[in-house]
Amino acid sequence: MSSTHIAFLGAIAGFTIFLGLPIARVRNQPLALKALLAATATGILLFLLWDVLSHGVEPIETALTAAALDHTGSWLRFAALAAVFGGCFTIGLMSLVYFDRVISARRRRSFMSVGAAAAADFEQTIGLSQGESLALLIATGIGLHNFSEGLAIGQSAADGKLALAYVLIIGFGLHNATEGFGIVGPMSGGDARPSWGFLGLLGLIGGGPTLVGTLVGQVFVSEPVSIAFLALAAGSILYVVIELLGVCRSFGSRTMVAWGLTLGLMLGFATDFVLVAAGA
Repeated sequence: MSSTHIAFLGAIAGFTIFLGLPIARVRNQPLALKALLAATATGILLFLLWDVLSHGVEPIETALTAAALDHTGSWLRFAALAAVFGGCFTIGLMSLVYFDRVISARRRRSFMSVGAAAAADFEQTIGLSQGESLALLIATGIGLHNFSEGLAIGQSAADGKLALAYVLIIGFGLHNATEGFGIVGPMSGGDARPSWGFLGLLGLIGGGPTLVGTLVGQVFVSEPVSIAFLALAAGSILYVVIELLGVCRSFGSRTMVAWGLTLGLMLGFATDFVLVAAGA
């Protein structure tokens, strides 16, 4: 199979994320539905956080076992991989914390100085509402995660494991289809419809890295690079989960939030089970 063919299939796996984005343009949603959508998005991201952390820590634990128990590995390799994971996780989390801190401080100063009109003018200046800003952060975190998925597809194809590559493409495609809902969840409570162009940008940020990872994975294999991107994704996803939990609380519907969290988690595990069942 040609590299172009694999890259095309990798693009399909990434861009199924677009399937869930149009729901953000549905207006006049009942409050209960808004709570359900936001909570479902949170549940999907909670699953992704667990998934990313488990895949990122696994090679580090393998290196530790090789060094401490099997005596076939190096303590230096374990320390290096652990440092990469810890450092990138911190960067992924704290960079978003400080970025959002700056934007929130500017928005708050605008509101306090003149009033709601000034805050609206500030949002118009930066071009994003609070919900759209959070959606952009979510897409960024998911994009980092999907880059590592693309690496897995590309590396499988490069090793001649085409059956595994196909399974990964199908599984990640199903998985990414649910991530679109996770991205637009924060915008479900807004009054204005996000533009098709903005939704397209979110899809490119969240799904495009799957294609990039597929291309890179076919020519370059590096466990530390994979760990680094997984750790960056975990840190950024943790931040947006914290923010989304605040959004869920604002709706005041604990029952719908609980159902949404459950639904999101189950959707995440269901797509993951597809990969497990296929032996991937």
